[in-house]
Amino acid sequence: MSAHEAAQVRVSVYEHEVKALLSEAGVPVPRGVVGRDLDFSRAAELAEPLVLKAFGPGLVHKSDVGAVALGLSRDELEAAAAGMRARLDVAGFLVEEQAEAGVELIVGLVRDPGFGPVLLAGLGGVWTEALRDTALRLCPISEEDARRMLASLRGSSLLYGRRGGPPVDVDAVVKLLMTVGGPGGLWERLELGEFELNPVIAGPSGVIAVDARYLPSPEPAGSGTSGAATDFLPLFEPRAVAVVGASTTRPNFGNMFLGFYRAAGIPLVAVHPSASEVAGVPAVPSLAEADVDYALVAVPAERCAEVVRQAYGVPFVQVMSGGFGEAGRPELEAELVEAARAAGTRLLGPNCMGVYCPRGRQTFVGGGLGPAGSVALISQSGGLAGEVIKVGERRGLAFSRVATVGNSADVTPAELLRWLARDPQTRAVGLYLEDPRDGRELSEALRSAEMPVVLLVGGRTGQGQEAAASHTGGMVSDRRVWEAVAEQAGAVLVSSQDDLIGVLAYFQAHGSRASGADGVLVVGPSGGASVLAADAFDLAGVRLDPLPGEAPDALRGLGVVASGNPLEVPVGPLGRAALVPDVIAALLRHRAYRDVVLHVNVQAFFTYGDAAEPLYAYARAVAGAQEALPGTRIALVTRNGECAPAGVEDEVRRIAAAAGIPVYRSMEAAAVAVAAGGLYGAA
Repeated sequence: MSAHEAAQVRVSVYEHEVKALLSEAGVPVPRGVVGRDLDFSRAAELAEPLVLKAFGPGLVHKSDVGAVALGLSRDELEAAAAGMRARLDVAGFLVEEQAEAGVELIVGLVRDPGFGPVLLAGLGGVWTEALRDTALRLCPISEEDARRMLASLRGSSLLYGRRGGPPVDVDAVVKLLMTVGGPGGLWERLELGEFELNPVIAGPSGVIAVDARYLPSPEPAGSGTSGAATDFLPLFEPRAVAVVGASTTRPNFGNMFLGFYRAAGIPLVAVHPSASEVAGVPAVPSLAEADVDYALVAVPAERCAEVVRQAYGVPFVQVMSGGFGEAGRPELEAELVEAARAAGTRLLGPNCMGVYCPRGRQTFVGGGLGPAGSVALISQSGGLAGEVIKVGERRGLAFSRVATVGNSADVTPAELLRWLARDPQTRAVGLYLEDPRDGRELSEALRSAEMPVVLLVGGRTGQGQEAAASHTGGMVSDRRVWEAVAEQAGAVLVSSQDDLIGVLAYFQAHGSRASGADGVLVVGPSGGASVLAADAFDLAGVRLDPLPGEAPDALRGLGVVASGNPLEVPVGPLGRAALVPDVIAALLRHRAYRDVVLHVNVQAFFTYGDAAEPLYAYARAVAGAQEALPGTRIALVTRNGECAPAGVEDEVRRIAAAAGIPVYRSMEAAAVAVAAGGLYGAA
C-alpha cells in the first residue's frame, strides 16, 4: 500500500457508521448489528442468510482481502470471524441480513478539483470495473438529470425489464440519486473526499445499499469567487488605452501592440520611465498618470506587480507577461493580484495576449480589425484566440467581444460569461479553457446563460482524480466531468478548433431563427458522397429521417428520383442552378425539416467546366432558398474547395453569408454544427 493510500485509509469512516448516516437520510440499508469480539448473540434477531464483514483501519476493499463472507447461518458466524481475525487487523465485525438478488448499481460522490462534488451512477458490483458503464453529473442534480443518467447507461435495459423480466423500481433509484446528489442531498453534508455505495441492489420493490464507503477530506469545500458584478464594457470599448513596456531602442512586444493600436485608431498612450514619446506615441512615466480605461502590461514578470500598483483609476489592466503560476511561481502571481486590489483595478491574466473588439477598436492581433458582429470568445490561450479570430473572420465570423484570460488570477471565465450573456451585442459565446479556476461558478454561469455556448477544452483526456479507496475516484476523469458540465448546462462541447469555429458560424447564422420543426435533410450529388454524409451525421448523433411518403410524386416532375435521405441530386457546371432549391421546396411542402444541409463538389465545376459562374449561380439559388424558407436552417458544404481558383471559395462564402447561411469545407464539420444546433432547435 502506498503512503497516499495509507493516509486515506486511516481517515476512512467504518461501514456501519456510513450506513447509520444513510439510514438517517432515508436510504434503505440491510438490518445489521455490530460487534467488537466473537460474541454474535445479538445476531439472533436477524433473518438468515447472513453476511459477515470485518472492519478495521486497513480494510478498505474488503472483498479483495477476504474480509467478507456471504450466505452464513448464525452458527457459522463465530468460525468465519475467527478466521478473519487470524489473518487481518480487525477492529470489529458487521453482521447483516443478506439482500435478495437484483440489478447491482454503483452510486458515488467525489470532489473534482475544479468543479467540486460530482455524482456518479451506473452498473455496480462485479460489473463496475469490467464494464465501467456509468454516467456523471455535477451536484446538485435535478430529477430530470437522474433519469437521463439512468437512460444513458449501456445496460439501462436491465432497469426497465429485459427478456420478460420485471423492471426495477426506477422511481426508487431516482429517489436515491436525489438523496445523494440532489438539492439538500448528502453531497452538501459530507466532507468529500469520496463516497460510494457499491453495490446498491435494485429490484421491483425498491433499492437497498448493501455496501458503503466514505473517505472525508481534510480540505474545506471551495466557495465561489463572485462578488459585486463588474461592468466589462470599458474593457471592450475603452475611451483610451495605455501600453506599458514598449522600448525606444529595441522593438519588443510592447512596440508591436502600439502598432496594432495606432492602426486601429484608438486614443493611445505609452508608459515609459523617461521618454516623452515612444514610436510616435505620447508617453507618461507611470500608469498613475495615464487617463485610460485599459492598460496592457508587457514587462518582465518580476516588474509587473510594481507597474500594476500604479494603476489607480484604471478600470482594467491586462498582464501579457508569463512566468507566474504556470511557471511554478505562485507567490509572484499572488503578489500581482494583491497589487491589483491595492490599486482598485481588475486584472486580466497574467500570461495572456489581450482583448479584441472591433466595435471598441480593441485589438491584440495584426492585419486590421474585422467587422463587428455577434460572436464572443473567452480564451485561456492568447495564441489560440488569435487563430480563432483570424481564421474565423476568413470563414465569415464577426466578433462582438474577445477576451484572453491566461491564468485567470482575478477575472475568471465565469465572470466574463455572465456579463456576455447579458450583452446586447452578443448572441453566442465560445470558450477555450484548460483550467476553469472556479469550476462551480463556471457551471452556474453556463446554466444561466440563455444563449448558445460552445466549449473547447484543452487537456481533458487526462485523469482528473487519482483512484483512492473507491471505484468512483478512478472513473471520474477530466473528460467525463466536462461532458457532464456541458450536458447539464445545455452547452456544446467540441473537440477541435475547427469545430469551435464551425459551430459558432452556425449560431451566428441561425441562432435567432425560430424553428418549430425537427429532422435533418441532406441533399447533394454523388452516391459515394451521400453514403459518407450519412456516416458523418450518424457519428455526430444526428438522425436522418426517411423522406416523406409523398416524395416520389413531388420530385418526379423535377426529374429527380426519391432515393432516400441523403437525397442525390445532380449539381455541376451543366446542371440547373435552381434544381436543388426546387427540390427542397417540393419536399418541405410535405414535411418540415429543422435543418437542410446542401453539399456540392466544387472540383466538378472546374474539372468538367472552366468557369466559376455556374458555381456562383448555384450559391445564389441556395441563398434564395434560405430567404424563401425563414423557418428552415440551411447550411452549405463546399467539398473539395481547394480545387477552385483563388478567391472562388471566398465569393461563394460571401454570397451564402449575405443570406445567413454558414459554409463548411467538410461534411463532418457541418454534421457537428448541425448536431449542436439541435440543442437550440427553438432558439
